[in-house]
Amino acid sequence: MHELGVVFHIIDDVTEVGHENNLTNIQSVTLQLGTVSTVIPDYLKDCWKWAVDRTELLKGADLIIEPIEAITYCEDCKSTYDTIEHGKICPNCGSKNTFLLQGTEFMIKEIAGS
Repeated sequence: MHELGVVFHIIDDVTEVGHENNLTNIQSVTLQLGTVSTVIPDYLKDCWKWAVDRTELLKGADLIIEPIEAITYCEDCKSTYDTIEHGKICPNCGSKNTFLLQGTEFMIKEIAGS
């Protein structure tokens, strides 16, 4: 489970931003997380709850996860489709000449604090 390491990385980044902006408390952090990013949201939230309560700045902060759906593009028929439902093979033309447009993202979108 690499989610704990990911949480520590987020905490470090958020703490740095908090100090740069003279924040004394962070209430929530919003992440955008791709559905094929290899990070499991439930594990991430469990690790988050454990780790933030061991910090001053983020104690009790909520983790909000906004999923980004995995979308694949077919270079042959120029269409897009749901990656999770159809995989690498285009459901429109059967081509394997495809690539992932989105779905692997892992970004801090928003930090709410005072």
